[in-house]
Amino acid sequence: MGGAEQQERLAALVRLRRVRDRIDREYASPLDVPTLAAGEFMSAGHLSREFRRAFGESPYSYLMTRRIERAKALLRRGDVTVTEACFAVGGSSLGTFSTRFTELVGVTPSEYRRRHADETAGIPACHAKQVSRPIRDTSEIEKRRDVARHSVQP
Repeated sequence: MGGAEQQERLAALVRLRRVRDRIDREYASPLDVPTLAAGEFMSAGHLSREFRRAFGESPYSYLMTRRIERAKALLRRGDVTVTEACFAVGGSSLGTFSTRFTELVGVTPSEYRRRHADETAGIPACHAKQVSRPIRDTSEIEKRRDVARHSVQP
């Protein structure tokens, strides 16, 4: 890979990191891939392809994971309904939210709330966040990241 190509690739990675950072900051906003792409002056298709290549998952999947992580924290409190948690984290469809939650966490949001409402009582929020992260098979993501890293090196 030539110097100019490598510079272009690095510039593209900076743009992708900005998209990822925006998702992290604004997960509760009504974000979608076309909106994220427009913010970086690229097409939705190009953003999706390059984001997946760089981070091993689509921007939509990354956004939903952030939303689910936050919803888990809300549900553990026990004083928020599943519907309230869904809309608090930017979900617009309870059905889509519940399906994605179940895919990532392994139980329905209602079941999660019932099981974990008291689990983190007394644990500082900074530590409770570590307990609440979704556990999923990342082997495919790691393979894609390795491929992406090797394609950037000279």
